[in-house]
Amino acid sequence: MTCKIRTELLQDGLLGLERHLLPAVSRLYGQDALIVTDADANVVYWSRSATRIFGYSAEEMVGNPLSRTIPVELQAKEEKMVNSLVPGALKRYETQRVCRDGRRIAVRASICALGGLADEPAGVLRSEREIPAGPDASVTASHLAAIVESSNDAIVSSDLDGIVTSWNKAAQRLFGYAPEEMIGRSILSIVPEDLHSEEREILRKIRAGKRIDHYETRRIGKDGTVVEVALTISPIRDRFGNVVGSSKIGRDISERKEMERRLIESEKIAATARMAANIAHEINNPLDSVMNLIYLARLNLTASSKARPCLLAAEGELERVSHLARQALGYYRDPGAAVEIHLGTLLEEVLSVYRSKLLAANIAVDCAFDQRRPIKASEDELMQVFSALVVNAIDAMPAGGVLTIETRELAEQGVEILVSDRGTGISTENLPKIFEPFFTTKGHLGTGIGLWVAHQLVEKRGGRIAIDSRTEPTCSGTTVSVFLPFQR
Repeated sequence: MTCKIRTELLQDGLLGLERHLLPAVSRLYGQDALIVTDADANVVYWSRSATRIFGYSAEEMVGNPLSRTIPVELQAKEEKMVNSLVPGALKRYETQRVCRDGRRIAVRASICALGGLADEPAGVLRSEREIPAGPDASVTASHLAAIVESSNDAIVSSDLDGIVTSWNKAAQRLFGYAPEEMIGRSILSIVPEDLHSEEREILRKIRAGKRIDHYETRRIGKDGTVVEVALTISPIRDRFGNVVGSSKIGRDISERKEMERRLIESEKIAATARMAANIAHEINNPLDSVMNLIYLARLNLTASSKARPCLLAAEGELERVSHLARQALGYYRDPGAAVEIHLGTLLEEVLSVYRSKLLAANIAVDCAFDQRRPIKASEDELMQVFSALVVNAIDAMPAGGVLTIETRELAEQGVEILVSDRGTGISTENLPKIFEPFFTTKGHLGTGIGLWVAHQLVEKRGGRIAIDSRTEPTCSGTTVSVFLPFQR
């Protein structure tokens, strides 16, 4: 009811205003479209200049909403601007309008509130002038538009509320959204929820006229993929110098960030390797001495001495420790020249090192070696690879079981080695991460280095390593397949 009264008062007032004041204003602003809207944004006055500029007659516009001349993506912004008007204050800005024939034109607008009941605005008086494009401006605008569309960087503009107003092809490639999906929508659609406060801070700085350079952050694509980007954000100003929005240039830095992470990871591994080598070196010297002492003690015992089997067992265990120390040295030390190797012989040697551990765990070993042609490789490196696989198989069968190792030649290509256990298996979600450095399924008992090193050494040799695993109670277990070519 109140809005109706205001509109009637406004229309009554316009009879006198149109008779006395508007003609004078029209002469003063002859090139400008003079428009008056009521409290519901319906047109109550439409000047001849408005018809000339926008193509709509007064009969077509009076009584109808002004929104038909406002682009859809700018309507919310326009409404907010009108609602913030204070009676007596004048607001100037530049924006766009839609003509009767569908053309978009740029206008320079001035608006002020018309007083109503209880000093509340009853309507709005507008003066809007078309900003001529001109031949040079048109060429420049087209040139700039072509640059934006052909850019490899995502270029996005938004208003001061974060509503997207433009979206180039690179933005579509990077985030997956087409322009029609994003224009008129909040930029928060591509901002992770935990970074919404960050976006609000960006908007605060833009409103203050500040520029943000090379800001690295995260965004979310249409398919949910997290994209790491570097942003440069600049305020957009109108001809009066007022900040009316922001322009963002975004570059995908996911690849660079991944390289940085890998570099840090490599540095960690190198440091770990150097530490392991130093520790192994320090252990090796006293270890050799202890083994020599046990050997001498064993020589001085009688054949029937009860201490002999104990010393033999101690010697075997120390040999295993010595082998582990040599492995640790191998992470950092040059493994030596390649030699011809029969994998059956090498695998027997690996199993001999872990024989006591296999017996203690109640694990039977089933071997089937079918290889006639040797391969050329570093013996130390292959010892590391298969030692890691055997240790993992033992750890996977705490209640005992069967460890199966097979080798077979694949025509003239190379040798395939299968190491299988009937253990607990590896879950589906962990399988993709199994060759990552420092990833382990053994809790505090694992280092996460063994399989990563094995993977590196096999691929360095030109081979392949893959894991298949099941966790179903009736058929759980893991099979590691290693392929080593005859020639690198």
